[in-house]
Amino acid sequence: MEQRGRRLTDAFVAALEFRKHLREGTDFYTTLANLKFQIETLDDGYPEWHPASYSFRGMLKLFFYLEVTGNSYRSLTRHPELADVFGLERVPDESVISRTWHNRFDDDVRGYITASAHLLVREVYNEDLAVPEVRPLEEVRRSPEGDSEASEATTEFSDEEIFRTTRLAREHGFGPFDSGRAQNATYEDTRFFELQTFIGMVGCGTPQGAARFKFRRGKEYGPHGDTHLRAVKQFDPESLLKGFRQATDRLLSIIQSESSFRRPVTVAIDITTIRYFGNVEGMPMVSGTKDGEGRAFKFATLSVVGWNIPLILAVEPIRESSSWDQNPPNRVHRVVRRLVRRAQEHVPIEMVLCDREFDSKAVYQTLSNLDVNYLIPKRVHSTEREIIEAIEEDGQQVAVESATVHVDHGSHAMQFLYVPSTKGEGTAVFATNLSVGPEEAETFCRRYSRRWQIENEYKSIKNDFLAKTSSKDYRVRLFYFVFAVLLHNIWRLTDFLLKAYVGGKMDYAPVLTAGECVELVCSALIPPD
Repeated sequence: MEQRGRRLTDAFVAALEFRKHLREGTDFYTTLANLKFQIETLDDGYPEWHPASYSFRGMLKLFFYLEVTGNSYRSLTRHPELADVFGLERVPDESVISRTWHNRFDDDVRGYITASAHLLVREVYNEDLAVPEVRPLEEVRRSPEGDSEASEATTEFSDEEIFRTTRLAREHGFGPFDSGRAQNATYEDTRFFELQTFIGMVGCGTPQGAARFKFRRGKEYGPHGDTHLRAVKQFDPESLLKGFRQATDRLLSIIQSESSFRRPVTVAIDITTIRYFGNVEGMPMVSGTKDGEGRAFKFATLSVVGWNIPLILAVEPIRESSSWDQNPPNRVHRVVRRLVRRAQEHVPIEMVLCDREFDSKAVYQTLSNLDVNYLIPKRVHSTEREIIEAIEEDGQQVAVESATVHVDHGSHAMQFLYVPSTKGEGTAVFATNLSVGPEEAETFCRRYSRRWQIENEYKSIKNDFLAKTSSKDYRVRLFYFVFAVLLHNIWRLTDFLLKAYVGGKMDYAPVLTAGECVELVCSALIPPD
């Protein structure tokens, strides 16, 4: 018992030291590289003569990173530059990582890593530190003493339960999609969905993925890569997004009994980019990136955040004006209107969180017209700078300014909230249509931190679910992204259903990582040889 107490103390000291450096402004990766673990109470499961080429301390740091960020084994292998951060010569492959966790580390080591990492996550959110690398708080919302019990609960699921659950989620997710191909076609649509899932899981391009799929399932079972791409192009953007809406409705129908989804929810809207490196001529859906040098496809999404099941309820392609096409300027308030309206078909919405890209009077009024509240950080211009200077001269930290929005499609009363920035020195400005007093403004603005969850969703979609393609055809690009979002939602629904089997209080921390779930979905679709 004394040894266990010291082990937990060492774990907590490491987490608090990490938090201290983050609080002082040191970036996440520099802090991780300099992190020193006390390991006197830990035993390396490999004896000295074992030919392991990865140091015990380095692998401890690697797993600490995985627990803090929530990244999968596969996504980690795509970042060889992290080897220096961990103090390793190279990042190990997935099999080495898995063997280390299950064979090299014992319960004490695994508990040490989990306790330290989860404490750090909680401290980051408790202090409202802006650390986008850290996973959502609800994924670790349990006490250190309860970690072992929660861990044991995750082992109560049999293979039969997992496969049955993934099949249920998969059928609800894939069912509404119809390519409109002839009924006597060689392959049913489900075969293409199986191949698409497989390609996303193995992380390769369509030709290589199709060849490996045929090897796994049989030469006649799966379509050729070119056939797959032709089938994907049958899904025009309008029917594809309609299928996604229907799939979302079916997925939500399974969890409507969950009380949190009967209450108004908080949602986040953001825009993500998928980099494009080809010729932009004749590519109207390719946009420039913020750095002014890159090119990318852009997609807007609306996601449930907070303490609900984090599902993506709506997807909207972004078409921007660029120097190489004749596109009209993008009117972001119209994107917001379409996203919110689609989401309101599924759930009641109480609060919308957006980033500064959506800071405009047109967006404010659009959200007000949709009868939802909003919290949006405002760009700081000369007017805001003058108010900030006046606040500082008066020795204040918080101020509330009332205003009224007047645009062509309506008007409403709103407020600008001036509060201390959570990203260091200075003052942040937020816009909201709620009535908030100076005494509660700072606490109210902390709700904006929930929007960080959407960044973790994008990370999972791109690293764990999105298949690779070099196609210039936008129908292919849109299908691949929407399908990856659908797999993300299936992951979250599968996790919910598995925990519902156990009963008791619902905890939204995932039982399965994104990487594990995509492998299970693929296993449910493609039985082993």
